[in-house]
Amino acid sequence: MAHQPAPSPDTTLVIACGALAREVQAVVRANGLEERLALTCLPAALHNRPADIPERLRQRLRTARAAGWRKIAVAYADCGTAGGIDQVCAEEGVARIGGPHCYAFFAGERVFEALAEEEPGTFYLTDFLARHFDTIVWAGLGLDRHPELLPMYFGNYTRLLYLAQTDDADLDPKAEAAAAKLGLAYERRATGYGELADFIRAA
Repeated sequence: MAHQPAPSPDTTLVIACGALAREVQAVVRANGLEERLALTCLPAALHNRPADIPERLRQRLRTARAAGWRKIAVAYADCGTAGGIDQVCAEEGVARIGGPHCYAFFAGERVFEALAEEEPGTFYLTDFLARHFDTIVWAGLGLDRHPELLPMYFGNYTRLLYLAQTDDADLDPKAEAAAAKLGLAYERRATGYGELADFIRAA
């Protein structure tokens, strides 16, 4: 969880997926919003248990309200919760970033739809997932212990597409290595922070 200043009427608390912490902070710094926005995150590992996200989000929202926060924004897409996050946001009276997942808001929803139509069998990485592939994906799916499960998980995929938020020379080889590990063709597309930047500035 990032450091939070004391709540004030002019400060917005952003509750984000931990996989977006670095990106949200980069947008905040680039726009000089350090005094206007505070950040708190839920664990990125919830990516592997999306059904748990809505209730964890509700708890964090209520904790923030009890601490005095009145302006709150949610930096979560639907993230595989089948509308669960939307239901919590509606019940708690907060807005979330649009889109079904972070790939869509980084690339832009229309661009992502075109990419998905172009090659339905695509596995996507962001900077976060490229950086933590072995922990979140490989070990998270148990492939470190049971590599024989690889065809079951990835047998219908043909390419890995790295949607890069930054030009980080350390991440490109990691993303390419992930593609090789999964036996997929590798492609890279620079997206920047996409619609996440618009959402944070608006918040």
